[in-house]
Amino acid sequence: MSQSYKDIFENNRQWVESKISKDPEFFHELSKTQNPDYLYIGCSDSRVTAEEIMGAKPGDVFVHRNIANVVNTLDMSSTAVIQYAVEHLKVKHIIVCGHYNCGGVKAAMTPQDLGLLNPWLRNIRDVYRIHQAELDSIEDQGKRYDRLVELNVQEQCINVIKMACVQERYILEEYPTVHGWVFDLRTGKIIDLDIDFEKILKDIQKIYNLTSSDWVMSRKTT
Repeated sequence: MSQSYKDIFENNRQWVESKISKDPEFFHELSKTQNPDYLYIGCSDSRVTAEEIMGAKPGDVFVHRNIANVVNTLDMSSTAVIQYAVEHLKVKHIIVCGHYNCGGVKAAMTPQDLGLLNPWLRNIRDVYRIHQAELDSIEDQGKRYDRLVELNVQEQCINVIKMACVQERYILEEYPTVHGWVFDLRTGKIIDLDIDFEKILKDIQKIYNLTSSDWVMSRKTT
C-alpha cells in the first residue's frame, strides 16, 4: 500500500483532532442534518473543489460533479441531485461552475473518436454548434476554449431552469435562483457570469413552462 494512500488516513485523524479541539460538539452537530443554501454543480477536475474555492464549511454546500459540469436532463444522477436539493433541502441558490483549461471542453472541440466519452461530450459539442459562429471567429485557440467554457456554463444553467421542480418552486417561493460561474485556475478567482435567471426563465417559458398545472397554481394562491 502506497505511503500517499496511508497519508489520507493520517490527514483525516489530524483533521478530526483539529475540529474537536475547536468544538467538541462539531461532529455531533454535523451528524444531525444538513441545511445548505447552495447546490453546486461543478466539474470533476481534481483541481476545483467547491467548498475550498468558496470558503465554505461542511454542511454549507450540496455538491454534484461530473465531467465538464454538464446538466443533461436524461442523466438521472444530475436530475436526481437537483430535484432532491430543490424539493427536500430547499436550497436557495443553484450554481453551475465551470473552469478555464477544462479537459472536457478541450476534448469536445477536438475532432476525435473518444469512445465511451463521445455521448457525454456531445452535450458540449452541441453548445459549440449553437455558438459556432462566435467561437470560430475567435482566432486565439486558448481564448476560444475559454469562451466555450463560459458558453457551456450558460447552456447548463438553461438546462437547470428547464426543469419542472426548479420552475415550480420558484413560482411558489421565489427560490431557487440559478447562477453561472467560472473558476480561473490561473488566478484562483471565481468569475460570476451574471446569468440573468429571471430573463432566461421568462424567455424559455413559452416552450418549457411546466408551472401551469392546477396544483402548482392553487398552492401559489393559498
